[in-house]
Amino acid sequence: MYKGIALSVVSSCMFAGLYYYATLLAPLNGEEVFAWRMLLTLPCVTLFMLIGREWKHVVALFARLRQTPWLILGLCCSSALLGTQQWLFLWAPLNGRGLQVSLGYFLLPLSMLLIGRVFYRERLSTLQKAAGLAAALGVAHELYQVGGFSWEALLVALGFPLYFVLRSKLGTAHLGGLWFDMLLTLPFVVWFIVAQQSTTNHFAQAPSLFLMVVVLAVISAAAFMCYTVASRILSFSLFGLLGYVEPVLMVAVALLIGEQIQTHEWLTYIPIWLAVGLLVLDGMRHMRGGLEPLRDVA
Repeated sequence: MYKGIALSVVSSCMFAGLYYYATLLAPLNGEEVFAWRMLLTLPCVTLFMLIGREWKHVVALFARLRQTPWLILGLCCSSALLGTQQWLFLWAPLNGRGLQVSLGYFLLPLSMLLIGRVFYRERLSTLQKAAGLAAALGVAHELYQVGGFSWEALLVALGFPLYFVLRSKLGTAHLGGLWFDMLLTLPFVVWFIVAQQSTTNHFAQAPSLFLMVVVLAVISAAAFMCYTVASRILSFSLFGLLGYVEPVLMVAVALLIGEQIQTHEWLTYIPIWLAVGLLVLDGMRHMRGGLEPLRDVA
């Protein structure tokens, strides 16, 4: 268990580190950073899967595609959802929108809770209901203050649940599905690189960028590896609780690079953070039940 906890925390630290690392890749813009990350991470993930004997999931998906060619449409939608989130993750800190994206990550477990209740008829515990009420207060304040949440926060809070539900429906909630999601982004990734005419000049002016984008890919692949291994070791509840480490670190990074929580925003953040705390307490209570460890979570 301790190994799994360590790997989960390390993966969160590396993902948050990528949040900051993206700001060091100037003059590359968000699209360029995203493109180089996806282009170079795929070979690293492929190597990891080959070494870890996970390639069977990719082979199985190829076999399914031969039997049901329409599956490619679902995979394209899944890939588009993942690619959009990965782009936003690296675009936000470069454009002063890191806090908005981190708020989306805090809202994510709450939106998952709501989807589970509405669409899957899952019963909510008392603490989960209290968390939902606290989050509703934060949402209501934000709606009153500015008329709605930023599109960045909504894209994370609504886009990721849709991605998870789609992968579950397609039967691709494993490393093979993740590999296909990354593979199908390559045409757009290459287009981003080719279309940015200034990219060549950027690398010519700063040769160190060649090494830095490789490091970006290695960190990204290592984070995915740690995340996946931890998901196989830890119980579902504990793994879910440790997932809250990342948005906390993302807020710290956003503040570190100069963003500020405005006075009127505290009444949005505090209730949502309280809701997250209540979910943590609820998860700790259920964790004693000894749930089975996760399997094949990408």
